[in-house]
Amino acid sequence: MTTTDTHGTPRPGSATQRQVSLAETATARNYQPLPVVLASGEGAWVTDVDGRRYLDCLAGYSALNFGHSHPRLIAAAQEQLARLTLTSRAFHNDRLGPFCRDLAELAGMDLVLPMNTGAEAVETAIKVARKWGYERKGVTPDHATVIVADGNFHGRTTTIVSFSTDPDARDGFGPFTPGFRTVPYGDSAALEAAIDENTVAVLLEPIQGEAGVLIPPPGYLRAVRDVCSRENVLFIADEIQSGLGRTGTTFACDAEGVTPDVYVLGKALGGGIVPVSAVVSRHDVLDVIRPGNHGSTFGGNPLAAAVGHAVVGLLRSGEHQARAAALGERLRGRLDALIGRGAVAVRSRGLWAGIDLDPALMTGRQACLRLLDRGVLAKDTHGSTIRLAPPLIIEADQLDWMCDQVGEVLTREAD
Repeated sequence: MTTTDTHGTPRPGSATQRQVSLAETATARNYQPLPVVLASGEGAWVTDVDGRRYLDCLAGYSALNFGHSHPRLIAAAQEQLARLTLTSRAFHNDRLGPFCRDLAELAGMDLVLPMNTGAEAVETAIKVARKWGYERKGVTPDHATVIVADGNFHGRTTTIVSFSTDPDARDGFGPFTPGFRTVPYGDSAALEAAIDENTVAVLLEPIQGEAGVLIPPPGYLRAVRDVCSRENVLFIADEIQSGLGRTGTTFACDAEGVTPDVYVLGKALGGGIVPVSAVVSRHDVLDVIRPGNHGSTFGGNPLAAAVGHAVVGLLRSGEHQARAAALGERLRGRLDALIGRGAVAVRSRGLWAGIDLDPALMTGRQACLRLLDRGVLAKDTHGSTIRLAPPLIIEADQLDWMCDQVGEVLTREAD
């Protein structure tokens, strides 16, 4: 029995209804969650307070790339919880060095600047780029600019929403931080034309997740890399959602054999257990940060470092990347078959997909509510698009079942 009616309203008297009511009374309304109250999870599955199971096909926006309660990650967290959780960076701890060394090696870089959330890491990368521009490139002080793409999503801090093109993210939060230029996503010629003597960096998502899993044209990332190299501009790749195995390679940039100057990482780096983010780059970039320039009380704490180190260990063999690539081909084939049968477009890379629905049939949220009734958790974006990002540990039969449910929801309406 479902815990909601056909409109997504929790059934009266259910534990779901009680918990939703409490949350709506005591929690600020900065989210509009689906009416499901999760209580436990294992692998690709979660269970709600009424005992119903769901296949988690959002995976915490890629924060849960390795699923819920992954035994190696839980063991790393539990061991560290019993030893030491926080020292602050006023002191060294025995977990930070090994974590940073191995993450830098995974990324083919030299140094790691650890933070907590993805937005913090983006803010850190912007600060680093500006300081690099002044000290290494010779940009006039306080004149540095960063080029970004329209449709971007890099977080929700005041600086970041200053260069968002999403009215929901911007409206009511000005005045905005200057120093950013926006160009069309996927247009390398427009990007090159926007560069001038004050440009210090290009900040891009290799695949735009919040925009609906938008994949740029082939060759775009290579063109961005070439332009940045030629113009002495840092290429900053925000791989918070796309990185760490999600797209079938360690980083989404790997699909074009491109290495940026700076990786911005987060979400999956914390294993779905603790917030862990990082800016990863070379000496010539990160050496501009000196004691007192930047920091965080919790950034690089031993608990986060222990979990992050375990995540890096899971990725070292390439097993999860290969799994995402193979299952991603299976996913693409199943979803492409829905075009013209409720879907008007499908975009996917590895285990990450955006499906544009026929808006005459239903909204993305309506589709997600119907999937919820069928035991599948997904998320809508921009009206008529739904996103799928199941954990990389999902089994083939579970992936097929997910696609069956999506197909049932769409084709029943289309027929």
